Amino acid sequence: MILIHHLNDSRSQRILWLLEELGLEYDIKRYERDSVTHLAPPELLHIHPLGKSPVIEDGNFIIHESGAIIDYLIRKYAGDLLHPTPESQAYEQYVQWLHYAEGSAMLPLLLKVYVDPLGDGGAALQPRINSELDNHLGFVEASLEGKTFLLDELFSAADIQMSFVGEIAGSFGLLHQRPNLTAWIKRLQARPAYQSALTRGGTYRFVVV
Repeated sequence: MILIHHLNDSRSQRILWLLEELGLEYDIKRYERDSVTHLAPPELLHIHPLGKSPVIEDGNFIIHESGAIIDYLIRKYAGDLLHPTPESQAYEQYVQWLHYAEGSAMLPLLLKVYVDPLGDGGAALQPRINSELDNHLGFVEASLEGKTFLLDELFSAADIQMSFVGEIAGSFGLLHQRPNLTAWIKRLQARPAYQSALTRGGTYRFVVV
């Protein structure tokens, strides 16, 4: 059975969601952030050399990084679910979204997470951060125009991977002028498997609704 090392309020929530969408049985080993620093506990270092989550164990495999975990679970367990046909153009778009989420879109959001608490000390960085946020969120907003999901009507693991971007943006109040992003996130969070993952995973402060 798959074991997921789950840190509260983290990227591992979307792995729980994927497991629920696939109907897979899994166990959870829970880790709680420090209530003051919000950092992951040192116990995670026993399974990941950087102390990061998510990590899954599946038989002899130990896999970390959200994109790699999603790719592994889709290849091994999804069959025809949650991805386009590999020979299609849509599949190339699907792969791009999987990489874009953490390779590009999350960077300005992470900078905002770390720089905002600095107040005046981070003021010089704010214009560039805000410019990049506008660029990336504008790109996703435009990409969702007239679509139900990132790949038109096909709900896929790309939506799951990208969901954290929208959720973090929502936590900063950055979705108010972006109706496509807002509707997409609400649509994702209304899915029964998403709700089941919340029940299994516990409190998650990035629910947009």
